[in-house]
Amino acid sequence: MEKREYIFPAGFLWGAATSAHQVEGGNINDWSEWEKTNSARLAKEATLRQAQGINPWPDFILKKYPNPLQEENYISGIACDHYNRFREDFDIAKSLGHNAHRFSIEWSRVEPAEGRFDEAAIEHYRQVILALTAQRVEPFVTLWHWTLPLWVRDIGGWENKKTIEYFTRYVGKIVETLGNKVKFWVILNEPNVYTGNGYFKGIWPPGRHSLIKYLLANHHLSQAHVATYKIIKEKNPVAQIGVAHNMVCFNKFFAGIKRYIYNFLFLNSIKRYQDFVGINYYISDKNTRERTDMNWPVDAEGFYSVLKDVGRYQKPIYVLENGLADVRDEKRAKFIKDHLFFVRKAIQEGIDVRGYFYWSLLDNFEWSDGFWPRFGLVEIDYKTLERKIRPSAWEYAKICRTNKIESF
Repeated sequence: MEKREYIFPAGFLWGAATSAHQVEGGNINDWSEWEKTNSARLAKEATLRQAQGINPWPDFILKKYPNPLQEENYISGIACDHYNRFREDFDIAKSLGHNAHRFSIEWSRVEPAEGRFDEAAIEHYRQVILALTAQRVEPFVTLWHWTLPLWVRDIGGWENKKTIEYFTRYVGKIVETLGNKVKFWVILNEPNVYTGNGYFKGIWPPGRHSLIKYLLANHHLSQAHVATYKIIKEKNPVAQIGVAHNMVCFNKFFAGIKRYIYNFLFLNSIKRYQDFVGINYYISDKNTRERTDMNWPVDAEGFYSVLKDVGRYQKPIYVLENGLADVRDEKRAKFIKDHLFFVRKAIQEGIDVRGYFYWSLLDNFEWSDGFWPRFGLVEIDYKTLERKIRPSAWEYAKICRTNKIESF
């Protein structure tokens, strides 16, 4: 059978993503405090689930350290020690042909107490940006990836309108200091996931279970995005600013209202205040045969539907997260190629997709699931912190270097 090539547009950005709390280690914020009070409960619930045979974890996951039955799995701790090893990790990314990288700045490091900015922390992130640009890797800087300084938590977080003022002040400080070195800013990461789990379901910090507080937090996040957009533009008019918005492909009948609320409500609220649309895509509501280690359905064609939907905003699109948990690295290379096939199909049909970031560069701390889900192109040994490049990372590297995918 003849091999076919699918070439991407010139200048397409290829890379991977991380977030501060998930890889840096040593963070002190609302999440690190939540971990301390919930790790024993999460491990106990996982052990009970395993004993009862409710979607049990297979041996190839339980033999890894840490595993979901262990309390230490749910404490971020030193994580990947990326805070100290970022240069090593960026060398790996460059060796894999990446020309862009998305990371986040940890607000709790920059402003550990109200109004007190830590210049050493800001200098650290300046060095992170310089390390990327020295490698000719384009930085995409996320300003908020779910975590809050403890003093912000203590005033009610995103329930409190004052948090908008404090957030924009923090962003103003960052942009004033680092703005001339950054073109792409991602203001918020997945506000819909954050508010859904933290304010509606109540399973993440701050642990609320209130429709009113859910709506209020969403509203304040939307206002924060708009205010932040204006601040960045004032300081750097040529900056490109967007959001990382989680999208789900809803295929099932009667899913229209859910689809609108989840996929479009927030994007519509900021549509005049974004230069690009950043989307994160992992799942659809299809009951597919192919599943990830987290039992998420794999639906690459659903990705195409989402991209077509987002085309309505008539803005450049960057895929800021797309990946899967696959500890044995058996499905990752095919997953990437299948999803990129539909990215290329959408581009051919006029959808302006300009970049793709795999989640994640490194295995990392996956929030309330902890360390056991392995998303990384690079495997982390959590006992030694040794980095090991997975075979799928080299397959992705071929795509990054040649700007094309091949299939039969």
